[in-house]
Parts: sequence; C-alpha cells; structure tokens
Amino acid sequence: QVQLAEYGGARVQNGGSLRLSCAAFGFTFRTYNMSWYRQPPGQERELVATIRADGGTTTYENSVQGRFTISRDNRNNLLHLQMNNLKFEDTARYYCSVLIPPQRYWGRGTQVDVLS
Repeated sequence: QVQLAEYGGARVQNGGSLRLSCAAFGFTFRTYNMSWYRQPPGQERELVATIRADGGTTTYENSVQGRFTISRDNRNNLLHLQMNNLKFEDTARYYCSVLIPPQRYWGRGTQVDVLS
C-alpha cells in the first residue's frame, strides 16, 4: 500500500527557511519521479517542484526557482524540500506526490505559514 507522510511544516517569519520532508512507503521509491505540490488558502493545488528517480534532474515552478531546492534520499525513501527566503505568498499546505500509473498518490500534507 502506497503511503506518503509529509512533515516539517511550521509557522515562520518572512525571509525565513524551512525544510520539508516526506517519508515514502509501499513502493520502490528509487524508481519513481517525485513531486512537491502546494495548495494556498482558497486556491487550486499547484506543482512546486519535481525530481527524477535518480535525482539527476529537477524542475521548479517559476515563483520558487532559486529559493527552493528539491532533493531525495533513495537509500532511506525520503523526499525533501528546502525552502529559503520564504514569502507570505508561499503560505500553503504542501504535499508530496508520486504518479504510479494509473493513479497519482498524495500524502496528507504539512502546513507552512509565512508571517508577513
């Protein structure tokens, strides 16, 4: 059974940093691309960053480029998101996700609140 468990969310001051993590269970983590999504209050869920299975290629949503870094630990089945220079508009619930066709799986998310 695929399970994803995010943690590390917190309330942080504008300009601060946080590191989110996601523990993955129930699938061969090292063989799948992984992504972070976020859902700001009252808005649709949006893709933040993606990392390929081998960790060799990463892509980012424009507004986080240069501030966020996605990484993975294939030995311990962990996905990370280092978030620096956080802004008020980064306030959202953050989810890790994996597409194992035909289904996309989600964790329950972790809340990030950036105080202006």
